[in-house]
Amino acid sequence: MGDVMEGRHTAAYDGELVVFLIGMRVNSPLKVREWLPVARAMGPMLRELSKDKESGLLGFRTLPTWRGVTLIQYWESVEKLQAFAGDSGRTHRPAWVDFFRNSYKGGAVGIWHETYVVPAGHTETIYGNMPLLGLGRAAGVEPVGNRGETAAERLG
Repeated sequence: MGDVMEGRHTAAYDGELVVFLIGMRVNSPLKVREWLPVARAMGPMLRELSKDKESGLLGFRTLPTWRGVTLIQYWESVEKLQAFAGDSGRTHRPAWVDFFRNSYKGGAVGIWHETYVVPAGHTETIYGNMPLLGLGRAAGVEPVGNRGETAAERLG
């Protein structure tokens, strides 16, 4: 079964969690000069964050769509997410300025994000015969029985 973990597991994480959804959508496919820089901007940000264990990024998953991409990111805190976003010495802020300077007008590409702050003890996960993904990949997993056999038990 390769990297599939046999049995039932749950994420080994119980602290505050920030789930950050972010994405882009190509609105005008022929305007490559406007949307390609936006598409290329996320890779360097993710590499920078992944190398910096103090950044607060726990992990992420990329979900391509036919007109763009959505990323699910897991963060330790909203403060660390906002610190990264606002730091002009890191990759996000210059990319953000570049987007508004060069790609925003005309609407060839759109960007979006949603931020969800989840208090400690308010997450519930299960992975049955699955490879590591989602919060389990970001934080590791443990057998379901360690945290409760049912979703209600795992939520406390």
